[in-house]
Amino acid sequence: MIGVGIGGWTFEPWRDSFYPAGLAQKRELEYASSKLTSIEVNGTYYGSQKPESFRKWAEETPDDFVFALKGPRFATNRRVLAEAGESIDRFFASGVTELGTKLGPINWQFMATKKFDAEDFEGFLKLLPKSVDGRTIRHAVEVRHPSFQTPDFIALARRHGVAVVVADSDDFPQIADPTADFVYARLQNASQEEKIGYPEAALDDWRRRAEEWAEGGVPSDLPLLAETPASGKKRDVFLYMINGFKPKAPFAAMALIERLKAD
Repeated sequence: MIGVGIGGWTFEPWRDSFYPAGLAQKRELEYASSKLTSIEVNGTYYGSQKPESFRKWAEETPDDFVFALKGPRFATNRRVLAEAGESIDRFFASGVTELGTKLGPINWQFMATKKFDAEDFEGFLKLLPKSVDGRTIRHAVEVRHPSFQTPDFIALARRHGVAVVVADSDDFPQIADPTADFVYARLQNASQEEKIGYPEAALDDWRRRAEEWAEGGVPSDLPLLAETPASGKKRDVFLYMINGFKPKAPFAAMALIERLKAD
């Protein structure tokens, strides 16, 4: 699948534009999931959710909808990553598998000050469960320090089957090497000046890249840190319109979905 969406669904400015006038707040997820194919949940980064919340989200969304979840900051914002086991276990014990087939990748986001230390980072990757409650768990890591731009990091991520988040951002380094059986991209350059957040040509480029990734290829216009031959094995792809000028994120996501449907 190629899932395209936004970060969360509760945002006041969307009630003046994306959501229909008069729509009850309790129906915003239902509406958003009818227009998008995936959502990245940011609330799980800041604190635990309850099992009934995950069940409710699953009930309110279409059968083929997928949620990506942010891993808790208590696991990633620490000096010694190998000591994150308790926070990781608590996160998965909170009921995330209640999402069932709608549980997508877990994005473990690191602060921009966290530097690459191979031994430290591998200690963290070894703590990430391959499955929980009989359900396969896929992991992505969002690193934001330039020291991660090294082939050694790519080799480490591949060894553990963990995706490296592709950032479209002026503030953080872009690492576009595919390292897992799926690709996770966060597009953060939406502009207030653009009608739908992103220029038409940029959305065309991301459509093409998403399709190339999905077919097992490697986009030729994104720089790589390590040798990455096209695998030929199909991949799931998840792209989220995050930050930038957030009020326009849903419109950029919907425009990208329309381009993918047209093919």
